[in-house]
Amino acid sequence: MNQTNGTAAKAPLWQVIFSFFYLLIFPVILFFLAGDWRWTEGWIFSIIFCLLSFATVIYLYVKDPGLLNERFGPPVQKGQKSWDKIWLSSFFLGFLVWFGIMPLDAKRFGWSPEFPLWIKIVGTLLFILAFIILFSALKENTFAAPVVKMQKERGQRVISTGLYGIVRHPMYSGGTLLFIGAPLLLGSVYGLAMGLLLTILIAGRSVGEEEMLRQELDGYSEYMKEVKWRLLPFVF
Repeated sequence: MNQTNGTAAKAPLWQVIFSFFYLLIFPVILFFLAGDWRWTEGWIFSIIFCLLSFATVIYLYVKDPGLLNERFGPPVQKGQKSWDKIWLSSFFLGFLVWFGIMPLDAKRFGWSPEFPLWIKIVGTLLFILAFIILFSALKENTFAAPVVKMQKERGQRVISTGLYGIVRHPMYSGGTLLFIGAPLLLGSVYGLAMGLLLTILIAGRSVGEEEMLRQELDGYSEYMKEVKWRLLPFVF
């Protein structure tokens, strides 16, 4: 991680406070849509999601406030690629459908058949692994902004250490596991279908982002030759 750029800025405390209350909205919506506060899988999802997400925010606040400031940036920014603005709108809509349909499907209406326990366990493990990968990527890459843009003012450079020595977009790998693991944990076929659609969107964004980096970031073309896979070794 670029410690100089990562710690040069100071993140305001309100970001941590806001994150705490913002994250609590997710379980509230989840259980409201499910219609059952005793839903075990919903509690497992909520505890993992809130605890690991907030722990990541705390880490960035202490260790990399520059990146935390970037993560709190608006969805439309100066220097952001125009196609990414369209992509973010599509992805946000897809995320809302993904998150909303899982409790409706798995609990309130029961559209999907009951998932076997072993599938829910696999989903839980994938869900946890997703957060581990996401945290590792953020810890390694202080330039992991939420929008596709060059960060010349922060001295952006190629990151090739840690998980970035295995795949070029480990954050997207983690996101993919999250969108697949959560519906397996909760027991939603419709959520799984939406998760696959979001995975396709993520894969498409990685291609567009790499074209920008290849053209505008020194050393990225050489990095692409060294690390051959974008999201999953030997697959993509």
